[in-house]
Amino acid sequence: MNTQLKLRKKYTVTSADTDMFSRLKLSALVNYLIQSAISSAEKLGFGLKDLKEENLFWVLNRMTIEINRPVLWSEEIEVETWPKNVERIFYIREFVIRDKNSNIIAKASSAWLAIDYNSKRPSNFNPEKIEIFTRLKGVDALSYSPEKLGNINNNIQQHITPSYFDIDLNKHVTSTRYVDWLMDLYPVEFHQENYPKIFSVNYIKETMHGETIALSQQKDGNTHTFEGYNSAQEKVAMRAKITFDGSSDNN
Repeated sequence: MNTQLKLRKKYTVTSADTDMFSRLKLSALVNYLIQSAISSAEKLGFGLKDLKEENLFWVLNRMTIEINRPVLWSEEIEVETWPKNVERIFYIREFVIRDKNSNIIAKASSAWLAIDYNSKRPSNFNPEKIEIFTRLKGVDALSYSPEKLGNINNNIQQHITPSYFDIDLNKHVTSTRYVDWLMDLYPVEFHQENYPKIFSVNYIKETMHGETIALSQQKDGNTHTFEGYNSAQEKVAMRAKITFDGSSDNN
């Protein structure tokens, strides 16, 4: 039964998923993980339709990814994912990404919330259903929970107003677009010499169409931290941290 809790999903990296150096974009990697999580939830009976019957929906709250090397255009990879545990209100899900030779390319851990449609607040499944989320409690991808990120100084780099294609079917900014906004802060020369080694993101408050995000950034060597402040709601929408593995720590 425990092996049935794991899902393996294959992807072939297309040109649309890569940057100008033929490397998998960070946002595309995040998307592969999210899509794998969705497929796993549906397989285990906790997909969108299943949750709707309980007046709930899933929200990704935190994710941390450790990347061993860039994935390249046309590579075939496999994402393995499983529900690991329940920590307070967080449903922890793990990921391992392998190449066609079964070498580990990346590992990740994520924390999800089950949100009540009416109150818009975190909720829980009944005890009988929660049990399935804890059967693989000792099976780790990362040896720690996805990182909770703190405030940074108000060092605004850019104001972003989401466009039509930034909005998903839930009518808010889709998770991967925040990642693209971060990477767009750097010139081509920086990307040529640097690639993300560790990435953490916290999704705190949704951003709707027409609302503006003030994107701040701080740097400490190869580790850069970010905060997206929703001016309309006067709340932080997103925080992130990237440690780059490259020859340059300046942009």
